Amino acid sequence: ACKLLNMFAVHLVAFYFTKLKEDQIKKVDRFLYHMRLSDDTLLDVMTRFRVEMEKGLAKATNPTATVKMLPTFVRSMPDGSEKGDFLALDLGGSNFRVLRVKVSEDGKQKVEMESQFYPTPEEVIHGTGKQLFDYVAECVVNFMEKKKIKDKKLPLGFTFSFPCKQAKLDEGILISWTKNFKARGVQGTDVVSSLRKAMLKYQDVDVDVLALVNDTVGSMMTCGFEDKYCEAGVIIGSGTNACYMEELRHIDLVEGDEGRMCINTEWGAFGDDGSLEDIRTEFDREIDLGSINPGKQLFEKMISGPHMGELVRLILVKMAKKGLLFKGNLSAALRTKGKFEMKHVAAIEKYKEGLRNAREILSNLGLDPTEEDCIAVQHVCTIVSFRAANLCATTLAAILARLRENKKLRRLRTTVGMDGTVYKTHPQFAKRLHKVVRRLAPECDVRFLLSESGSGKGAAMVTAVAYRLVSQRKQVDEALAPFKLTKDQLCEVKKRMRTELEHGLKKETHHTASVKMLPTYVYGTPDGTERGKFLALDLGGTNFRVLLVKIRSGLRRSVRMYNKIYAIPLWIMQGTGEELFDHIVQCISDFLDYMGMKGAQLPLGFTFSFPCRQAGIDKGTLVGWTKGFKATDCEGEDVVDLLREAIKRRNEFDLDIVAVVNDTVGTMMTCGYEDPKCEIGLIAGTGSNVCYMEEMRNIELMEGDEGRMCINTEWGAFGDNGCIDDLRTQFDREVDEGSLNPGKQRYEKMTSGMYLGEIVRQILIHLTKQGLLFRGQVSERLKTRGIFETKFLSQIESDGLALLQVRGILQQLGLDSTCDDSIIVKEVCGVISRRAAQLCGAGLAAIVDKIRENRNLDCLEVTVGVDGTLYKLHPHFSRVLQETVKEQAPTCGVTFMLSEDGSGKGAALITAVARRFHSNRQH
Repeated sequence: ACKLLNMFAVHLVAFYFTKLKEDQIKKVDRFLYHMRLSDDTLLDVMTRFRVEMEKGLAKATNPTATVKMLPTFVRSMPDGSEKGDFLALDLGGSNFRVLRVKVSEDGKQKVEMESQFYPTPEEVIHGTGKQLFDYVAECVVNFMEKKKIKDKKLPLGFTFSFPCKQAKLDEGILISWTKNFKARGVQGTDVVSSLRKAMLKYQDVDVDVLALVNDTVGSMMTCGFEDKYCEAGVIIGSGTNACYMEELRHIDLVEGDEGRMCINTEWGAFGDDGSLEDIRTEFDREIDLGSINPGKQLFEKMISGPHMGELVRLILVKMAKKGLLFKGNLSAALRTKGKFEMKHVAAIEKYKEGLRNAREILSNLGLDPTEEDCIAVQHVCTIVSFRAANLCATTLAAILARLRENKKLRRLRTTVGMDGTVYKTHPQFAKRLHKVVRRLAPECDVRFLLSESGSGKGAAMVTAVAYRLVSQRKQVDEALAPFKLTKDQLCEVKKRMRTELEHGLKKETHHTASVKMLPTYVYGTPDGTERGKFLALDLGGTNFRVLLVKIRSGLRRSVRMYNKIYAIPLWIMQGTGEELFDHIVQCISDFLDYMGMKGAQLPLGFTFSFPCRQAGIDKGTLVGWTKGFKATDCEGEDVVDLLREAIKRRNEFDLDIVAVVNDTVGTMMTCGYEDPKCEIGLIAGTGSNVCYMEEMRNIELMEGDEGRMCINTEWGAFGDNGCIDDLRTQFDREVDEGSLNPGKQRYEKMTSGMYLGEIVRQILIHLTKQGLLFRGQVSERLKTRGIFETKFLSQIESDGLALLQVRGILQQLGLDSTCDDSIIVKEVCGVISRRAAQLCGAGLAAIVDKIRENRNLDCLEVTVGVDGTLYKLHPHFSRVLQETVKEQAPTCGVTFMLSEDGSGKGAALITAVARRFHSNRQH
């Protein structure tokens, strides 16, 4: 019976205690009703914060935005190749720290740190700016003396935990002091130059301040060193703030749109414009009014350590005054601002021993708490700290959602670097924060990583990354420098091209000239009287076209075309000549069947886009194959004869082959049909070539000096005699040596679509071997000739293309790239295509100037008919080409006209023009 009574008593006490606890919790809940935030409210706050982020990032709204979204000029996370010896300073709390950080990279990265704390006396943080920085410099020198490193030149990273406006990594204009700092004359000035000035006094010390870093950024960088997925940092301590890696294209305040940059949100000021008024309580307002910066950092004042303790104190005072606590009694200590600290909140919320701690803390504050009081105070602490964790989770979830959307991912895997006394020392805070973040951002798999020795080491890491980027930048610049042509170099190209054009036209130098200047026997451009039905063939790449062209003259001039495209398999391109021409005739036969014209007797124009020496408009001897063709027994033969023999072998139809035409000439003729001023044809595609109307008197290989004839320059071979060797780089030589025709078509290999991707690939291999790309791994894919097609250059250089899409293109090519890799690849593509367009422009300037001088004109107005995928599809090629022509031939007004249906229609027009000239001669 006695035993039963005992058990009953124990149960009764337990029941009474549970009941008591419930009653006290309900009492506090009723009193602090406004501090309990529902998930709906949190989601609403999350949306508001996202709007504030947008405002801070946009140029127009940034000046009035409360969340300042400050660019930090930290563009890259650690990649594992950082190394060196660095100094770091950490100023931003009650202690000031100097560190030496050694980063070594012996296969596995190691970080060794030595540091020393120095106090930050009241008179220093509330004195003048000069006193503050003199003190900091003194501490740095003291540290260097102790560590015996005064004789070393060390790069220094400066963690400065206050909002600064940065225009570069080693500059920071203080916007405003926070956290009890008030040194005069610092606001609006550059803290880096203040530190440098203070260091100048010590002439025996050589310290190079490379980076200014916010403590939040420092935490992110420290964690980024351990975890490559880290792309955000959060501090919850004496203040609160967050940073994350934003896409540069969204940051209006910074030039450029390539890559990412760390943004220091300065989220402590969220709500300073009144946007959080509905969730702020009377206690928040009271804290704000009593602070040194009323109306500022309102979000921070609901969250950070010092304010959390003060919030609890104010609530306890109010509850006691209402007779809800301590029997209505108040002690002098509880009435004193700052007496209830964050460490007290943490101790009271400890599992199991929390209530015992509460009794002890309250007693030390001169109170005599009952059991009920201790339970109620513990619950007040819980509500205040839980609200802080909820609010932090809400803004962090907004950042994570933005990171995920920036990357266009369904699920984001990421890491957040965490630091700060509240996060580290409060027994429940971290757990609550994690839980709420996961609830509010369910599509994000987040790892929270504690930043060990946070911001100091982080400053050293930022400095190490900056150091790495500076040396990488230098290496990339060195590799690309030979491709960046000056105005003088382009002028020289123009001059040399002019010399080669003259050599090709003259009898005595023609046989040794690299630019062959082949007569085409095309004596004029269309005059509008052309008419009839013509068959046209177009051979010049991997596809072959057969066309029927109907030309009407008179008032309603028109050209109607019907065509069919046929593939030429590689084995035929590189087989025998007989196989190639039989295949062509097979295609003609199929086309005539398709058009129902098997028996028709039609004049035929043959566009043959390879260098030919012509002895008449219907006679063309192949000088040499280009563009990957290798068919045997064709070079040195007349291609018109080869075609006639193949037609005979087939013995199905008879065709009148009137003209053999180069595609460049076809392009000029097509545009000449629309614009009588068109007297130049340019192809910038798989290959590169130009033709133009030359005065007969200058063409020494031809009889007669009346009128003009179109000259097919075959300028792709410019430089085959070594005249542009000083402009060719090691990469051009590698591409040439690996091609089907080493030593031939050197100019074409620097300017045409077939080779640009290959030059890019060679540069990427070079940069990868130097450890500047793809983690230093030259993959099998990268070793594969031809994988980097010119269409990829066009895609990568598209203006609106985000780096994420560049990475996608590289991934299609089997190249696993980081964001930094994508920036470099895009830059390489840009440099190569720009040089190609400039070289082409300088060559063209030589031609337009020659025509002007031929005609003794001060100013020439001329149109260039253009065709080719590089000119048509590349986002910048045509613009750069046109700019170069304008710069190099300023006395010529050059209009560029895109040739629609270029060379096929051109062949038909030439056939028509040739017949006109023929009948004129007969008359």
